[in-house]
Amino acid sequence: MSLLTSILLLDKPLGLSSNAALQRVRWLLGKPKAGHTGTLDPLATGMLPICIGEATRFAGLLLAESKCYRTRIAFGTETASGDRDGEVVAEAAVPALSEDRIRPVLADFCGEITQVPPMYSAIKHQGVPLYKLARAGESVVVKPRQVRVDRIELIALGSDCIELEVTCGSGTYIRTLGMDIARALGTVGHLAALRRCWVSPFELAPMASLDEVRLWSETGMVGDPPWLVPVESALTGFPILELGTEQTGHLKHGRPCPQIGRTAGVYRLRDPEAAFFGLGEVDPAGTLRARRLLTTGHQAGRPGYSRSDAC
Repeated sequence: MSLLTSILLLDKPLGLSSNAALQRVRWLLGKPKAGHTGTLDPLATGMLPICIGEATRFAGLLLAESKCYRTRIAFGTETASGDRDGEVVAEAAVPALSEDRIRPVLADFCGEITQVPPMYSAIKHQGVPLYKLARAGESVVVKPRQVRVDRIELIALGSDCIELEVTCGSGTYIRTLGMDIARALGTVGHLAALRRCWVSPFELAPMASLDEVRLWSETGMVGDPPWLVPVESALTGFPILELGTEQTGHLKHGRPCPQIGRTAGVYRLRDPEAAFFGLGEVDPAGTLRARRLLTTGHQAGRPGYSRSDAC
């Protein structure tokens, strides 16, 4: 497996922004091109898929996948950012909490729901991230958006907090969900802790700490650790289309393949050696065209990067 067509499943530590974690990984691996998918706040820990090299071509497809979070909502205070690091902007008494009172409220937040994203978010307004406007003391009207919450499970219940496990679709803000749940219970609240357990399709995959990445780098990046996966493993939702030598050549040279004999849709492309080389799309007329292709080839070895000679 080539490092430059891989996804590294990082267990992002507490206190680092997603970009800071990404840059540390890049430095450890010799500064290859890389990008993360699905930003995590500094408060949050957990799975941060980092696409390396040509895997970045497919990063947008990972953003649409389901995610699972474990979170703790602290009641009684609401903050400007919706988490424990923000300035307190509201306080309220905490009513008596019980499973019988909480579970119906949680059920109301399952399915397709409407959320107003928080001001402290990466969503842009006229080209400027909302969090930058918020830090500058500016406020804008944020449009509500539809998001999908598949499951909310009550894990633990305290006198002034609850712990939840949430499975949801892309674009769901757990901070907003926490504040909305608190209000529905007759109080206010904020996130005291947040961990992303997995991003689909990596539900059962292990994650690497920054120390594990460092040790692997220092030992010459030998072997394929379980937390470094081929980019194709993120694309299992697309069916496989095996192609012959001539068809493979056509696509790699930018030419379409007519009369492919498949229904319209997006496919994972395999060459005559059964190696993945990208995604293609069949149109209603049965013509296959390249959508995103790898260029390094599946036989590419690991780059000879080192921290001393990286530019």
